[in-house]
Order: sequence, then C-alpha cells, then structure tokens
Amino acid sequence: MKYFLLGLYAVVFLGCSAPPAKEVVGTLVSTDSGQVHGVSSDHPVVRWKDIPYAQPPVDELRWRAPRRLAVSQERLYPSESDILCPQESGEISGTEEGAIVGQEDCLYLDVVAPLDYATRSYPVMFWIHGGGNTSGQKGTYDYSALAAREEVVVVTINYRLGPLGWFTHPSLQDAAQGLDASGNFGTLDIIAALEWTQRNIASFGGDPANVTIFGESAGGRNVYSMLVSPLSEGLFHKAVAQSPTLHSYSPQQAYNADNEFPSISRGSWQVVGELDKDNSTVSAEELRALPADSLLSAYFGIYKDHAEPLIVGDGEVIPREGLLAALGDPKYAKDVPVIAGSNRDEVTLWLGLSRYFVDADDVLFGVLPPKLRIREPELFRYWVEQRGRGWKVRAVDQALVNLEAAGYRDLFAYRFDWDEQADNWFVPFSKVLGAAHASEIAFVMGAPMYGSVGEYMYPDTDSAEAMTQIMMSAWGEFARTGRPGRVKELAWPQFSGANPEVMVLDAGEDTVRVLRDSPGLDGLLEDVATTPSPLSPLETCMLVWELLTAVGDAAYEEYQQWNDGSCAPVDVPAEKAAVRAVLTQEYGSPTVF
Repeated sequence: MKYFLLGLYAVVFLGCSAPPAKEVVGTLVSTDSGQVHGVSSDHPVVRWKDIPYAQPPVDELRWRAPRRLAVSQERLYPSESDILCPQESGEISGTEEGAIVGQEDCLYLDVVAPLDYATRSYPVMFWIHGGGNTSGQKGTYDYSALAAREEVVVVTINYRLGPLGWFTHPSLQDAAQGLDASGNFGTLDIIAALEWTQRNIASFGGDPANVTIFGESAGGRNVYSMLVSPLSEGLFHKAVAQSPTLHSYSPQQAYNADNEFPSISRGSWQVVGELDKDNSTVSAEELRALPADSLLSAYFGIYKDHAEPLIVGDGEVIPREGLLAALGDPKYAKDVPVIAGSNRDEVTLWLGLSRYFVDADDVLFGVLPPKLRIREPELFRYWVEQRGRGWKVRAVDQALVNLEAAGYRDLFAYRFDWDEQADNWFVPFSKVLGAAHASEIAFVMGAPMYGSVGEYMYPDTDSAEAMTQIMMSAWGEFARTGRPGRVKELAWPQFSGANPEVMVLDAGEDTVRVLRDSPGLDGLLEDVATTPSPLSPLETCMLVWELLTAVGDAAYEEYQQWNDGSCAPVDVPAEKAAVRAVLTQEYGSPTVF
C-alpha cells in the first residue's frame, strides 16, 4: 500500500522535510544519564530526545541484562536521525524496505512535558511501542498533543527487539548468572527504563508516584509482562493494554532443539542452524561476535508460518507458568487499575491487503494506481468480525478475568469501533480497514499513524476530532485518577467475570454504548460451529485455526478436537501455503501491493 499511495499522493504526503526542532531556552535538565536540553514542538510542550537509560548492550553486553549508566553531567545532544534497535526495514520502523536497519546501541528514551513542567508535578504516561517485539521504535510516536491537552508527561522508549531482545540458547544461559541467564532482555530493558523514569522524571515535571504504562499490540503484551514480573514492583501505578497479545513460551520451546516443537519457528536452535553453526559446539563468544545484520537476516530468513518464541517463562523475569496463568496468580499481583481493549476490525490490517479477500482492478491500463474492492463482502465481513471477537475474548476478556482472580479490583474494558476514514475512489478505507489494528493510536496521540495512508485513516474531520477528544480524555483521566471517567455522559462500567461489560468507543451519537459480548473462546467456537456462515468447510477450519493459534498461546489439541474432529484432517499451514502459491502464480504476490 505504501508504494501505491506514495506514487499517487506524493505531494500530499511527502512535501518538504520538517525543519529541525529548536532548543528552548531554560530547559536544560540534569539526569543521572547527563544533561539534556529541551526542543520545541508545534504544541505548547517541551521535548527531550534520545536520552540513554542504560549502557549500550553491545559486545560483551549483548544478551545480558541492561547495565545502569554511570552518573554523568555530560551534555547530551539529540541524534540527527531516528535511533532504532536492529530490525527489518519497513513501515513500522519508518524506513524504506529492503535491508536490516538500526543499531545495537539503541537503549534511549524521549520525554515530552507541558511548558510549565519546572513548577508542576504531572501524571506520567510511559509508552511501550508495538511491532511484534521484532520491529518499531520510539521515534514513530509523538505524544506532544496528548501531553499538552491532558497535562501529562509522556515517556517513549526503545527496547531490544527480535533475537537480540529475546534469545534462549544453552551456550548463553549456561555461561551466565542471575538475570543475564533470563533470555528476556527486551523485557528487562523496559524495566530498566521504568527504573530510570522513577529516578529522573521529577526533573521533567512528572510525578514518580503516578506512572501509567500503556502500550499497543506487542506493547500491550509487554504491559501484561510488567503486571506479572516480580522485578517491576512499585515502578508503575496504572496500566493500559491496547490490542494486546498474550503469547509466551517455555525455555524449551524458545530453544526448540532438533525442532522438538514443529509448530514453532525461529527458535534459537533453528536460528543458529540457519547461520551454519553447530548448536552443540557454538560458544557464547562466537554468538556475541556475530554481526547483528547476519543474525537478523538468519532470523527473518526463516519463514514465520508458526509461533515465534519471544517472551519466555524463565522463572525470574517472567513466571514459569507464562503470561496468561501468571496474570491470575495473586503472588504476582500489582493491584493497580487496568484498562484493556481491542479494535473491532483488528485483522483488516492484514486481510485488507490479501489477494484472497481483496482485488485490485487496473485503471487506465495500469497508468493509474489500481482500484481496490473486496472480493466477497459477506465472507470478508464474517471473517473480520469473528477474528475481532476472538482477539477480544483471548487477549482482553480472559486476561481481565484472570486479573480479577488475582485480586485486581479496578478493571475496565473497551472496544474501539471508529471507522469514518476518508474514503476515495481508489481505496474505500472505511470498508477495507475500518477499525483496524493500531488505528486507535492516532486518536490517543492526536496525529496520523500508518505512514503514507495516515491522513486518510486520521482525517481532518469533526468526527476524527470528536474521537480524539474521547480517547485523550479517557486516557488522561485514567492517568490522573485510575478511572477512565464518562464517555459522552455514559458511565464507563468496571469489568468483572460476572458482569463483563465493555465500553464501545466511537464518535457517533448512537454508537457509544456498553457492550456485553464475552462468550469465552468455547462459546465463540460454538458460534462458528452452529451458526450459518458464508465460509466453505475449508475456510471454516482456517478460521478456527486462527482463533485457536493467534493472539494467545496456541491450542493445537483444541483444534484437533473442535466440532467432533471435523477439522483434524486439515493441515491449515499447508493449505495456507498452497493458497499463497496460487495467488503468487496468478498475481505475482499474495498481497495487493
């Protein structure tokens, strides 16, 4: 989609590059990392950029717990370009396609605060970006508008990603002690950034006794990690998980020796093998000497058609029972207010570009970009609806029910429904994407997301402004008080297993409402089995596979047993590979762009 829209709307989206931000007089702040000067914004706030919060995790510090920096009074300067941890290039990282980008010296954070920060003590909001824990960066997110509008201090961070952030291999763990043996290095980075925030945020006008962590997608999963980790105790006081996921793995799965778990890809045993190294003889020194781009090329060179082990129940950073079970265990409970929610049309971010669901008609023999249309609207709508319900059931409802069992009292749930994008003749955004995964971020941030399509997904309309007011007000009120307040005069109810009420967030007069659609995974699968649908038997098995293996820990046995074993003979990964092959042969790619 990027190249299509850049070609068609280059003047609108690219324009001229923004001038460098100017230093603001009188905003030099001393931190234990060094002295940093604030820069200007289009909003009445000050921004401090690229502050290191831990020693660079390079050379001997690769695959070790983050080390605290020595206290320094050195003057720090923002980088001339975005600092991002090593990852594949692309839209999520804000870079062009085609290479491994980023640097291992990437443990930096940004802070934004209202102009009067020096004399105030504002609530702190600590953002954890998404991207599957394999991509993304702090520079994508500018929360200046939120800081100004809701009078909060916002911290955005980088953390190690992919195989540099989560890697469990006996050659590393056997030679390590304490947290260096964890494997959860990206999780430890987030904890280190929270510790830095506790030590330093008062200098930026933030209240260290009122810190709200919030994150989206894998960032939401990392919010759940903070809720269960014994090491994060006292570092935050409220939590928001936006479209979270809940995957976690055992150390054995993360290593996956001899492909013991065939449904897992990119285990460290597979990655090391891809590097032509012998797992039984490779040393920690050899692994640390590997160039980062070689390591990531091997990692991403393994086709990801199965589960991807990242967060590991190591027993130190993450409880051995894994994320979902640990959320329900009182001994890990933080007893802080929690909001969790999902978007109605989560999976359109992927299905809306799939040739299986969407076609692209040539215009003027290919001179103009293609016109998108949904092939079978009823099939597409049904699939999106059930997957959206499944996301909510697995990663929101079940997580909140477990938190309640662990003793949490102030729990709130939402579903984001806004879908009034700026359609055009080429792309009906409201139908193809709608309330897609990550679309709510723009309304919390007050600025477009989605790169080149951002101004269509977040248009300059009264509806978008109303939605921004709703999201910012709720998130800001929650950061201040631990309760999200009212939405269009409608009270936001607390969530409980006995009363699983969810606030529907939308901008229309009649669309904001309280919803009760919490059938549990078993109830949702029963709906699929008993309710007529536009899906073929094969498509039904594919949908059931996705409901049981995506978002949360994969339930392969349940797939085999579903509906009296009707799908047991269907090898869904093989069927999906066959579909991709057919689409590639016919169109050159299984995706539209």
